[in-house]
Parts: sequence; structure tokens; C-alpha cells
Amino acid sequence: MAVLEGSSAPRVRLHTTTPLVMGVLNITPDSFSDGGVFLDPDAAVARGNEMAKEGADLIDIGGESTRPGSTGVSLEEELRRVIPVVRRLAHTVRIPLSIDTSKAEVASQALEEGASIVNDVTALRNDPAMASVVARRHAKVILMHMRGTPQTMQQRPRYRDVVREVAAFLDDAARRAIAAGIARTRILLDPGLGFGKTLEHNLELLRGLPELISLGFPVVIGPSRKSFMSRVIDAQVHERLPGTLACLAQGVRCGVQIVRVHDVRPAVQFIRMLRAIDETPAKRRPV
Repeated sequence: MAVLEGSSAPRVRLHTTTPLVMGVLNITPDSFSDGGVFLDPDAAVARGNEMAKEGADLIDIGGESTRPGSTGVSLEEELRRVIPVVRRLAHTVRIPLSIDTSKAEVASQALEEGASIVNDVTALRNDPAMASVVARRHAKVILMHMRGTPQTMQQRPRYRDVVREVAAFLDDAARRAIAAGIARTRILLDPGLGFGKTLEHNLELLRGLPELISLGFPVVIGPSRKSFMSRVIDAQVHERLPGTLACLAQGVRCGVQIVRVHDVRPAVQFIRMLRAIDETPAKRRPV
């Protein structure tokens, strides 16, 4: 579970036997799953507090949609959306906050207000100042793989070997982060399910999680409500919880450290039950 490490901002302890649950809090009008629902700061803060009560170990706050085909927002607009929410949640929840951004100034202000993790879908490539912000503030950083940009990533994505190529990208991203002064122990890797991948690419990455974990960094997965599931289970966005839980099961069994989800309570309960089954010795039934 998330713990405090002698700082005013809660810090997350990794290398646990059970994955941590990261709740998704989108403060956007156009996110694929819940765009507009939490755009109002009061609604966003209420949802953040609710997720904490539901058992979330972390909350990931984002003010810019990265769904396929999305366009970016200005720095000023992103700051306006997320900073008041980070500030208020930092005083009302006792779990770590993550800022989902690829802009160094947004990350810097969010860390100043109480966040302790930067979730950068561009793996530090979008803003040359991002690495120094993370290093200077001793924050943790999630480096994600994405082919192209949100505008282009789903335009006929191709790979020769998606697991090896994503692993190579993430390994290189981690090396670049370390070279920029970010401690190895503060780096997490995310294969970017749904970001520039077809259905088969996503399934291959789920099967290939052990290879990604073997890179030696904590791995984060975010399958929650992703559209690739609809080609398997024929489900609309809010009908994809069963598909999400199936992906989480694969992640838990493989040893991922964080699962990023919209539906916090079901994910927490599912992981607890799965762990109970795995860890409780089977009792032999009388013959």
C-alpha cells in the first residue's frame, strides 16, 4: 500500500507483492471514457476523495486528453484545470498524487502543490525541461511507450515484434532519464496499452509482460476501458469492466506494480480476491 516517507507529500512504496491501484481522474471535456464528468473542480475533488475511500493507493490527475485523435490544450488551460484540484486533494487525501502531463511547467507546479509522481505519456520527449523538473524535485516518473502522437498513433501502427520494440524503447527511455539525473529507483515503465497499437499488439504486450518486467523497473499498465477490448467482447466504454479485470488478472499474475483504472472499487476488490486465492494454501477435501 502507499505509505508516507517523511515528506509533506505522501510517497509511494513499490516492490510490493500486490499491485497498487491508481485511480484515473480526468479533468477534461473530451477524454474517451469520462470526458466532462469531472471538469468542474468540485466534482473532481469529490471524485478524488471517493476513490481514496474506495481503496485507491494513488490518484492520477490529468487535464489534457490523450485519446486517439485528440488535440492538445494550452499550458494556461491545463494549469487552470489541474492545479486547483491537486492543491485541494493534497490536503484531503493521504495517498500519493500523480500528475498526468507532458508539460514541465504543469509538472513543476503540481509537484509544488503536493503531487509526488509525474506520469508522462511521451517518456520525457515532449518537453526538454521535464527531466530536470523530475530530477530536481526527486519525484517518481512513469515513462510510457507511444508510437507517434495522440493525433497520429492509431494510423496503421506496425511493429515487427511489438514486445521487443516496446521493451527496447522503454529501456532506452529509462537510460535517458538516469543520464538526466533521475534516480533509477524513481523510474516506472508503462507499455502504453492502446497508444499506437492494434488489438493484437495489445494482447501481445499483455502476454509479454514478463519480458517488460525483466528490464528491472516497476511496470504500470493502464488497460481500463480501452477500445481494443470491444473487438473481443463487443462492449461499449462503460461495459468494459469485465475486459479490464481480465487484463488486470494477467498483470497481477505477471507481477506488475501499478494498475491504472477508472473503476477503483471493483479493481481493488478483484485484486484482493485474486491474491487471496493465490496465497491461501489449498485445503485437501476429505475423500
